[in-house]
Amino acid sequence: VVGEEKMSVRKRLSKFSNHAEEEDEHQRDCAEESQEAPSNGRVDLKQLISKKIQLTAEAEELKPFFMKEVGSHFDDFVTNLIERSTSLDNGGCALTSFSVFEGDNNHRAKDLRAPPEHGKIFVIRRSVLDELLEVDHIRTIYHMFIALLILFILSTLAVDYIDEGRLVLEFNLMSYAFGKLSVAMWTWFTMFLCTLIVPYFLFQRWARGYHRTSHPLVYSFIHCFLFVVFQIGVLGLGPLYVVLAYTLPPASRFIVILEQIRFIMKAHSFVRENVPRVLNSAEKKSSTVPVPTVNQYLYFLFAPTLIYRDNYPRTPTVRWGYVTMQFAQVFGCLFYVYYIFERLCTPLFRNIKQEPFSARVLILCIFNSILPGVLILLLIFFAFLHCWLNAFAEMLRFGDRMFYKDWWNSTSYSNYYRTWNVVVHDWLYYYAYKDFLWFFTKRLRAAAMLAVFAVSAVVHEYALAVCLNFFYPVLFVLFMFFGMAFNFLVNDSRKRPIWNVLMWTSLFAGNGVLLCFYSQEWYARQHCPLKNPTFLDYIRPRSWTCRYVF
Repeated sequence: VVGEEKMSVRKRLSKFSNHAEEEDEHQRDCAEESQEAPSNGRVDLKQLISKKIQLTAEAEELKPFFMKEVGSHFDDFVTNLIERSTSLDNGGCALTSFSVFEGDNNHRAKDLRAPPEHGKIFVIRRSVLDELLEVDHIRTIYHMFIALLILFILSTLAVDYIDEGRLVLEFNLMSYAFGKLSVAMWTWFTMFLCTLIVPYFLFQRWARGYHRTSHPLVYSFIHCFLFVVFQIGVLGLGPLYVVLAYTLPPASRFIVILEQIRFIMKAHSFVRENVPRVLNSAEKKSSTVPVPTVNQYLYFLFAPTLIYRDNYPRTPTVRWGYVTMQFAQVFGCLFYVYYIFERLCTPLFRNIKQEPFSARVLILCIFNSILPGVLILLLIFFAFLHCWLNAFAEMLRFGDRMFYKDWWNSTSYSNYYRTWNVVVHDWLYYYAYKDFLWFFTKRLRAAAMLAVFAVSAVVHEYALAVCLNFFYPVLFVLFMFFGMAFNFLVNDSRKRPIWNVLMWTSLFAGNGVLLCFYSQEWYARQHCPLKNPTFLDYIRPRSWTCRYVF
């Protein structure tokens, strides 16, 4: 099909060039005839104008055809090229989940399973938005968001001037959210030192002693148990205790909890990728033990990826101007979110105690929350998945910048989940989904997908519950039930544009529901505090009965 389309392009190009040559000859003939027969000049001019109009129309028709061809086939071409190069590196017979079996080997395909060590391939590539923002049409959308931020600032200043009689530039909400930041920073530093020392020391001790021990199974079990204790006891309960004991505000809690999850995933990836190498070395009775260096592990802890490799593709230089711009955009997004809360969210939710909870209030709240919810979603995506990760990638000369794909073009939720956050998706795919299939065979794909959804939903709900200091499983219900149902019902077979519209519609509605429910609960707990709350009070929704308690 691609070959036929390329031939079509060539035919249209040759037709276009033939028209151009005819036009040049016609212009020369017209010039000669105009000198010899001036009386025919009016007729020749009309022919020239008609020819130019025809060529311009064909050129305009050809331009979108090229854009469509490039957009639909370039990604497939690069992906196939990478897979073919991987097959060549393995002697042309790599047995991965992307392998193509031909001829007599077709009957063996279903009996072969890819070893878990066949994982992600890192290549030098730019982020999608870095490429798109070079297009003037896309950059105009970026400028529109900046203009909207300016209007939010002017709106806040105008309202403050009308209410207070003076220009007020106060950031009380932001200063509250990032309160006790020093506690969050030393907690992060402690987590970092523990993650740097303990997993590396345990793995190095196990790897160097595995060849010499007479009881390798018991020896491995002891070190595995110590590693699990570290993951749960130190990285799991330690930061959680600090967050609760010091009553950190929401933004400071998010810093600690998200970094806690990141370090747990990093430590798991380091051990998961290196243990098979030691086992293979012991099986081959090699004299060298494949233990990574401390510098390699340290680089991995800061690299914007959750998949460990000894080496990554690197860019030649660091563009410090690019780094500065990315961090500036992160701070700009923070102020953007602040003004969204200040102008769109706070006036909507701060008077919740004056209105009883009802279906009318809930429906109006959801629809009024859709716009700020979508804006916050886009800003979080741009600030973290693009600006923050690209800034660290540039400082570390990390070459593979595919932290996300074109998720906005998704026509199915399964594609959206794969492309929204590639960094986390890769970890879940290789260490949860593929390992599940490795242990329980490929016949349990639905069970593996269900397990991945459950893990992701629980972790998301854990982060929100700890950071907001209450348990309200709205995200868990939307993610685990509706999200999983959409993943199976609206699958990759849906390709028509209407499915992209439906995907965006449900995404808008979902973010409105999340912002409405969690904001209502937050303000209800602020307006209706309990003197001696029990454990059940932390998990029972306060927004449903706030008018009675108050």
